[in-house]
Amino acid sequence: MDFKPEYIEKLAKIITDNGLTEISLEDGEQAITIRKDLPEVITSMPAVSAAAPVVQSAPVASAEQKDEPAENGKAITSPMVGTFYSAPSPDALPFVEVGTEIAVGDVVCIIEAMKLMNEIKSEQAGKVVKICVKNGDPVEFGQVLMYVE
Repeated sequence: MDFKPEYIEKLAKIITDNGLTEISLEDGEQAITIRKDLPEVITSMPAVSAAAPVVQSAPVASAEQKDEPAENGKAITSPMVGTFYSAPSPDALPFVEVGTEIAVGDVVCIIEAMKLMNEIKSEQAGKVVKICVKNGDPVEFGQVLMYVE
């Protein structure tokens, strides 16, 4: 998928015509998120213009990711833009904590995107050595959620 200006403009029109606030697409190594530029939304992404939606393409590396040393184990990253939840409900125990042993396929968290709760499963077995985000934090595509070794 090639994110040419004409394609981005069509996506922005879809957002406007359908009353959406955000649209995300992923194709292999590339991803794009377009958000309507709302006054109450604070974002660090560059705007196309003052009245146009905000555009960001992946792979995305946040400041947190750049500071993370590689020796912390294997990273579990967010497959989408959304909100990180460490537990299935506000009164439930977290899926994992630092020190939790996990197996391949274990649910490690939930990412809420567009009112849908998406279970994030581990692709590796091991022990959780670091959790990089807090419950309720917004996350970006490719952002490191936790490390497993």
